[in-house]
Amino acid sequence: MAAVSSLAALASLNLFLSDVRDGLGPFLGVFLQQKQWTPGEIGLVMTLGGLAGMVATIPMGALVDSSRAKRTIIVVGSAVVIAASMAILLAPSFGVVTVAQAVNGIAAAALGPAVAGITLGLVGAGGFDRQLGRNEAFNHAGNILAAVLAGLFGWWLGLPAVFALMAAMAVGSILSVLAIRPGDIDHEAARGMSSPATAGDKTEGKAEGWRTLLSDKRLLTVALTMALFHLGNGAMLPLFGQGMVARGAGDPSALTALTVVVAQATMIPMALIASHLARSRGYRLVLLMALAALPLRGMIAAAAAQWDLSIALFPVQMLDGVGAGLLGVATPGIVARILQGSGRFNVGLGVVMTAQGVGAALSTTLAGFVAQYAGYPAAFLTLGGVALVAAAAYLAGGAPGGEAAARPAVPPGAVPG
Repeated sequence: MAAVSSLAALASLNLFLSDVRDGLGPFLGVFLQQKQWTPGEIGLVMTLGGLAGMVATIPMGALVDSSRAKRTIIVVGSAVVIAASMAILLAPSFGVVTVAQAVNGIAAAALGPAVAGITLGLVGAGGFDRQLGRNEAFNHAGNILAAVLAGLFGWWLGLPAVFALMAAMAVGSILSVLAIRPGDIDHEAARGMSSPATAGDKTEGKAEGWRTLLSDKRLLTVALTMALFHLGNGAMLPLFGQGMVARGAGDPSALTALTVVVAQATMIPMALIASHLARSRGYRLVLLMALAALPLRGMIAAAAAQWDLSIALFPVQMLDGVGAGLLGVATPGIVARILQGSGRFNVGLGVVMTAQGVGAALSTTLAGFVAQYAGYPAAFLTLGGVALVAAAAYLAGGAPGGEAAARPAVPPGAVPG
């Protein structure tokens, strides 16, 4: 077990990195909207940049698996996100924003697996589910802090203040990761490799081949499910914020911050609940609960857009918190269980993150053009309906709950489903 000081630094890292890893998030859409961009243009540039970043996700997962410099990966990634975001502030043209979003996507592709790998390396497979809940709780608390500060500074000084806040959070994340003691990280555990005590002589220290990894039906089912979920979920928050701003519902910075705060406040208990359910029931129930929240959220958002019900912000974003809070724990947790003993945890996580990143990137284009040509209510209903397709794909694929694969390096029953 890692030293308490390293686990405290890990908590601090998740608190500060929350704002850095997601880039400008919903504030980007509002910022570009103020620069006279149309919803379709905003969605398209997010998609183009996001898809470019997704190309790097699996290679970045492989880098984290093989590297013993995981802390350095986070330091460099945090600095890159800030540089790209500042480029958007200074030159919000189509070309600059597209390139900057691609750079942000590449950096985020490294940050996610690096944090997951460090966590697994600090606590091991036995403590991973519990620590994931704690990580996500601090992550969402950091998002609340950043959103409140962004709303206040944005209202007081304008949206450019949000960029300065991101830079400050990046400095905090860099200092936090450097406070994690390198000797506390077990790099074999961090890539999902069995310990020498449980591995045979022929499998000890050797990772599975790519063909074996990519033929795992359960991993592919989870990847497809996450892609479809994020196709429906990815654009919901920025589109909701844009819709409220378009109706003149209030200050854009404050409104966007409020949507974030409501969602993130819900995600904190949801992350802890997901951690508990994972240890007692497995991840199947966690995934189904998350999938069920999105269609309901889409219907409420559509009604709010149709009849100008600003009060609907609260149930819409609480449901966002339910889905995202549960999946924030379930995504790395289920991959770790499926791939325990493979030595390819971060590559497998990269596969799933690539799938969900592609879904999220396409979501903004789908929602942007539907909103532009059919209105915001139709866009919300379309996004919510995609979650039903995700649930069908998950059930058709056997609804994997995170059971460990029958790998030579792991005795049967070593990781419960």
